Amino acid sequence: MNLEDLGYNRIKEALENRQDLAGFELGRVIAEHKERYLVGTAKGELEAEITGNMRFTAVNREDFPAVGDWVALIAHDPDFAIINEVLPRFSIIKRQAVGQYGEVQIIGTNIDYAFIMQSVDRDFNINRLERYLTICYSSKVKPVIVLTKTDLIREEELSAILDMIKQRLENVPLIAISNENKNGYEELKQTIEKGKTYCMLGSSGVGKSTLLNNLSGNSIMKTDAISQSTNKGRHVSTHRELTVLENGGILIDNPGMREVGIGGSGTGLETTYDKIADLSQECRFKDCTHTNETGCAVIEAVESGEIESSYYQNYLKLQKETAHFESSVQEKRKKDKDFGKMIKIFKKDRERNKF
Repeated sequence: MNLEDLGYNRIKEALENRQDLAGFELGRVIAEHKERYLVGTAKGELEAEITGNMRFTAVNREDFPAVGDWVALIAHDPDFAIINEVLPRFSIIKRQAVGQYGEVQIIGTNIDYAFIMQSVDRDFNINRLERYLTICYSSKVKPVIVLTKTDLIREEELSAILDMIKQRLENVPLIAISNENKNGYEELKQTIEKGKTYCMLGSSGVGKSTLLNNLSGNSIMKTDAISQSTNKGRHVSTHRELTVLENGGILIDNPGMREVGIGGSGTGLETTYDKIADLSQECRFKDCTHTNETGCAVIEAVESGEIESSYYQNYLKLQKETAHFESSVQEKRKKDKDFGKMIKIFKKDRERNKF
């Protein structure tokens, strides 16, 4: 394996003028296990840790390496290395960390495309698709919706679901597949380009691990049998891992996500809900919240049936969630800053009392 196999050409130009990287080896994080990393390099795979200085100066989770990162490291023996720097990322997919106030969880970095996966039998939820789309757009990652388990429903039911998505989510690539009979596989394979990085997003049991195994030609990720009570596959992936596929594409598998909190959306919300963004230009007030204002073009479009009520309600929900998360981040930063000031004052007082 060489660095090009891991997608190096995607960032090569950005690193050409980095003279300070002389003496370091470059590699890409393939897997992460509790601050221990598996890094792919031109010489092979190495286990690695970060330097103590990186750990000490890290402000938040985004300062640590994640699966998909390119890193500068120094090998201390044939199988072990120390990561000295995380190189600049061109994209980062993240969500609000579950149960952690104002924190984010990194799903993957340096990703070109995301396969948003939902099974059509019981998992399908168009509101959740919009949530994933918002995360992708805010992360500068191109989304592809992949519907799985098409063999479990009738053809007319599948057609109805496809029509629903196309009407509500225009201009988003949409592929329907079956991991059992391989329907849709050729179309999916044609979207995967050599050297580009893809990740799979979705709930547990939608078939991510089975898809990875089928695309790679190997049993990389374990999968359990279909549950008789839920009619779903039990997903047993417990960590993120990067895999180079037979056709040269690079795929990152993720554990299933029960909660998909928006970790700051940037312009992602406007891109997902472009119909609302376009109509907002016609609102009477520039700062219209589209909730109860007179002369709101968005509310008028909902009342006339031009915009679906569920589409509008999901927009309001994600908008409120985004605002809450961003205020939580600001509050956490203020607390951290105040705590830092308190520590500095404490140290000064302690030094002063020595004399």
